[in-house]
Amino acid sequence: MLPIIRTLPLTLVAVLALPVAAHADLVGEVGTKFKLVGPNDKIVVEVFQDPDIPGIACYLSRAKTGGISGAVGVAEDTSDASLACRQVGPVRLPDEIASGKRDGDEVFKKRTSLLTKTMQVVRFYDAPRNTLVYLNFSDRIIEGSPKNSLSVVVIRPWAAPDKPAP
Repeated sequence: MLPIIRTLPLTLVAVLALPVAAHADLVGEVGTKFKLVGPNDKIVVEVFQDPDIPGIACYLSRAKTGGISGAVGVAEDTSDASLACRQVGPVRLPDEIASGKRDGDEVFKKRTSLLTKTMQVVRFYDAPRNTLVYLNFSDRIIEGSPKNSLSVVVIRPWAAPDKPAP
C-alpha cells in the first residue's frame, strides 16, 4: 500500500487527508431575478447536520447566480447568506469539542465560484453557557468578505419521543 501512496501527487494526498465537511440537502429555492437565457438568480435553502455532533441541524440560505455562467458553473455567487442552527435531537459533545480543542472546526463548506471562493460554516463551543456557536462566512484565496451570519444553539436535555420534556 505504501508504494501506491508514494505515487499519488502530494496535493491529492493532502486533499484526501482533509476532514470531511457535512453534505447539504436542498430544502427549497425561490427565484429573485429573471434571466432571459439560463436559470434565474435565486435564493437556495439547504440543511446539513453537524458531522461531529448528532442532534444539531443547520439551515443555510444563500444566493445562487443564474444565467449562462451559472448554468455552466463558472459564475461567482455573492457572499450573502443566512444561517440558523437548532437542536433536533439528543446531543452528546465529544471530549475534544467540549474541551475547546476543536474550536473553529469547519462543519460545512461549499464552493461558490469555479476556483477561488468558498462559503464555510465553522463551530465553536462556549462552555460556560453550554452553547454551540456556528459562524458562516465566505473566503477567497486573495480576499474574503466581512459578510457573515451567526447562529447559537443552547444544548438542552432531550426527552425521548414517548416521554414529555422535564
